[in-house]
Amino acid sequence: MTARSLPSQFVGFLGWLLAAFAAGAVGAVASVDAASFYAQLSKPSWAPPAWVFGPVWSALYALMGVAAWLVWRSPGAKGVALGLFGVQLAANALWSWLFFAWHRGAMAAVEVLVLLALIVTTVAAFSRISHLSALLLVPYLLWVSFASVLTWAVWRSNPGLL
Repeated sequence: MTARSLPSQFVGFLGWLLAAFAAGAVGAVASVDAASFYAQLSKPSWAPPAWVFGPVWSALYALMGVAAWLVWRSPGAKGVALGLFGVQLAANALWSWLFFAWHRGAMAAVEVLVLLALIVTTVAAFSRISHLSALLLVPYLLWVSFASVLTWAVWRSNPGLL
């Protein structure tokens, strides 16, 4: 841990949480009509109901913010790791626009694989700095892995809507 003051640690903690939830907010703007659009889609039997996504993403954004904060407060070089974190946050927000706002299923299916690769790279970079921060990203990695398969399945089942 660096010699940052307690107030600095607190501001940093809030800042990283804000960054993670800001990505969620950007995606949420694109998802204003997501529930009604999702209801129209043909989905596999294993697809979660629409109400599951909000709580899951809220928990994941909180874990992501804490993970980034742990890296930020660690000593040593961390610019690459935090830069990767920022890039994957942007990719995270973009998916909602591709899928829900612009109805570009093929692009969303490709983009979620890019997001998955960015998360894997971020986890690897975080693990070199803080093992706990990398572990905190594992649920996110698992959820986006699931979301990748779901995106592909929904896209393939809805050629007229996506």
